[in-house]
Amino acid sequence: MFDRENKGGVNFNEFAGVWKYITDWQNIFRTYDRDNSGFIDKTELKQALTSFGYRLSDQFYSTLIEKFDRQKRGQVAFDDFIQCCIVLQRLTDVFRRYDTDQDGWIQVSYEQYLSMVFNVV
Repeated sequence: MFDRENKGGVNFNEFAGVWKYITDWQNIFRTYDRDNSGFIDKTELKQALTSFGYRLSDQFYSTLIEKFDRQKRGQVAFDDFIQCCIVLQRLTDVFRRYDTDQDGWIQVSYEQYLSMVFNVV
């Protein structure tokens, strides 16, 4: 992602970009880890994603926790949180390409689409 020259590694400037990227994510994570547990639970995840503009059901937040909670604790760690946010953003971008009138619908609802994709991934 940060290897701009496709050399299989990063130079100092690219590493600085990686460092800033991780630091930014840590700050976001800490903002929503309200109990300072080092994990984000379903409620905290909902608050974070809602602030990013997502409007999803409680049931779908449970699906996200289930999918990205590799430790099976009912909450996500820092790296899992980053992965969840990146995957969600990429899926949203794909969805928007097909949602030409930007009404939140293609042939299935956005949430159905995400549920299907997450069940496949």
